[in-house]
Amino acid sequence: MKPVPILMYHNIAVAPKGVRLRGLYVSPRRFARQMALLRWLGYRGLSMSAAMPYLRGEREDKVAVITLDDGYRDNLEFALPVLRHHGFTATCYVVSGAIGADNRWDAQQLGVHKPLMDRNELQRWRDAGMEIGAHSRHHPRLPELGESGLDEEVAGAKHDLEGVLAVPVTQFCYPYGAAGAREREAARRAGFAAAVTVRRGRALPGGDLFDLPRVMVGGHHAPHVFPLQLLTRHEDRH
Repeated sequence: MKPVPILMYHNIAVAPKGVRLRGLYVSPRRFARQMALLRWLGYRGLSMSAAMPYLRGEREDKVAVITLDDGYRDNLEFALPVLRHHGFTATCYVVSGAIGADNRWDAQQLGVHKPLMDRNELQRWRDAGMEIGAHSRHHPRLPELGESGLDEEVAGAKHDLEGVLAVPVTQFCYPYGAAGAREREAARRAGFAAAVTVRRGRALPGGDLFDLPRVMVGGHHAPHVFPLQLLTRHEDRH
């Protein structure tokens, strides 16, 4: 069956001057061009939950999954109108303990405080047909936590977001992509349906749904790189 590209974005905004890790930014204009290209190439852009039949190997089609990490306000402002224009859906992974705050976990490293969606904005994202997934409570490196801390971050984020949104939250994203067998089991135990990493590659249908690779789309890439990324080879871990 066809491998499924799970695209990974962070900020949909023009990178501020002097900011570090400019690859975390994709400009609104470039994002719009990328989504238009996806549609022109015959892809359907889907959220994680909408893509589950394809990831489980139950259905086959030309689909690309669109994910955005951390829950930045610019996702709502700049990504949402483009997604709706093309009839696409997407999953935004939210840090439940930072709703309405900023990227406190890496602001010092990046040299910029980036605003995150608040409760009302998350609801607007949901009301527009998009999905909210969990990205832990505080964005720690999960392998560094003890058992109770791990469950608090993983299951706790699910509990928090379901309380805010009043809908099931079934998708998880490991902070920094850091996850071994213990972290994958924590996501299963919390009741998530799938979880994504930052490991490079396309997802193989029928594979481990709690160890899904993704394709990072960065602002540091030349424009011609994006269509090639859709064909990124799957990296076999064995």
